[in-house]
Amino acid sequence: MKYLLAIVAVAFGTVAYAQQPATPQYTSAGELIRPNDFREWVFVTSGLGMTYNQPAAQPTSGAVAPVRTPNFTNVYVNPASYRAFMKTGQWPDQTMFILEIRASTSEGSINKGGHFQTNLVVVEASVKDEARFPGKWAYFDFGRDMKTQVAALPRTERCYACHADNAAVDNTFVQFYPTLLEVATKMGTVKAATAAPTGH
Repeated sequence: MKYLLAIVAVAFGTVAYAQQPATPQYTSAGELIRPNDFREWVFVTSGLGMTYNQPAAQPTSGAVAPVRTPNFTNVYVNPASYRAFMKTGQWPDQTMFILEIRASTSEGSINKGGHFQTNLVVVEASVKDEARFPGKWAYFDFGRDMKTQVAALPRTERCYACHADNAAVDNTFVQFYPTLLEVATKMGTVKAATAAPTGH
């Protein structure tokens, strides 16, 4: 009987966990709580060495500029918002993205070329909450130390203008998410002049 009760308790706990909504949660002070299970969300894409700034000019003295080791950027989105996007090509209210940035290296184990991911650099988030944030979206920096809760970045931070001006779909860089770009293109929700060129 005790064994049966234990099985029921474990099963109930599993169902309860599965039913927990993966939506933005806040403290009483309005700080965003970092979801512990974001790596179990929908993985959207990964970039390598991406930057939205112009590369530094090479020195004119003939010296070779130091090569910067590229970082990986892993993007996750909460499952409910992903499912909604796949149907409509738009992000619903309460959408939450997590950006996990990791360092890279090319030397290790049997690897002889390319890069693979290593140490955590920083974790960031973007949230669409129309009732809470002016402009609907806000951006958060949990840092390298994975803070459990943080306030939204000030609207003077350049990420707000960058996303508003350059993002393909509703303040998100769908132009860099190939499977989602196909959906948005089909649904006609891609902002003109933002689509990334396709490879050959």
